[in-house]
Amino acid sequence: MAHPLESDFREWSKPPTATEDQRCGNAESVVRNAIRSYPAFATRNIEIFAQGSYRNGTNVRTDSDVDICVRCKDVCFLEMPSGYTKSSFGLVDATYTYAEFKNDVEHALKAYLGADAVSRGKKAFDLHANTYRVDADVVPTFEHRRYTMENGVYRYVAGTELHPDRGAKIVNWPHQNYENGTAKNGATNTRFKKLVRVLKRLRYDMLSAKIAVAEPIPSYLIECLVWNVPNTAFGADDYADNLREILLHLYKSTQCDETCSGWGEVNELKYLFRPSQPWTRAAVNDFVLAAWQRAGFK
Repeated sequence: MAHPLESDFREWSKPPTATEDQRCGNAESVVRNAIRSYPAFATRNIEIFAQGSYRNGTNVRTDSDVDICVRCKDVCFLEMPSGYTKSSFGLVDATYTYAEFKNDVEHALKAYLGADAVSRGKKAFDLHANTYRVDADVVPTFEHRRYTMENGVYRYVAGTELHPDRGAKIVNWPHQNYENGTAKNGATNTRFKKLVRVLKRLRYDMLSAKIAVAEPIPSYLIECLVWNVPNTAFGADDYADNLREILLHLYKSTQCDETCSGWGEVNELKYLFRPSQPWTRAAVNDFVLAAWQRAGFK
């Protein structure tokens, strides 16, 4: 007998409508045009791309914004092995600062869209929604490089780094998030992204019901949690059975630090549970138990 919420889970698993998706794409296009038309950026190596749930294909129909990264690749922040300096990797001091770049991004957006369409936050610029586009967070970043050295040969993986107007720096790996999530989605017969959406929508349902333990669990964390569930949990025909196995694995694994200390974000370049993260294992365990109960599992 099918779970009473199976039809709801199947509906929740769907991505935004074509109209919603087009408005997200329009926001990305507007930002791209603003940056490319700004004269001071004519000689800069700048990459513009969507990131987060919209790009990863895990956004749901109640999501109403999109994150757009504006990454300057002329300058990079570094992680280096012990005993090495930037000169070891052929790098020299930059003359263009992150603060200057963020100011330039602000000027570019306001010159193209008008000052009333853009608000500056401590991390990003809020590009206000209209009938043509959704609300967008425009995130200015420099490239972040994590270097390794082996047998005299160096390599690096590239991510993004932003410095808020207030607070500590933030390093992310958006391209790796996308690539790894896409690979897992293929390995689970497209169930990974669908079940991420189901659990995100279940969290929204919990928030509507004022279930407090859902509040500290951000959308990206849900994506990372489902990422750490074995692919075998996605094999059932019914979405309810998939969700049951996912929640059961998450609950058992987050009861103590030892069983999930090695878990990573989807990018596999940052640990999921460390003091630097804005969430805790205990909060996740509480959320998963409440989600199990809200879904009506016994």
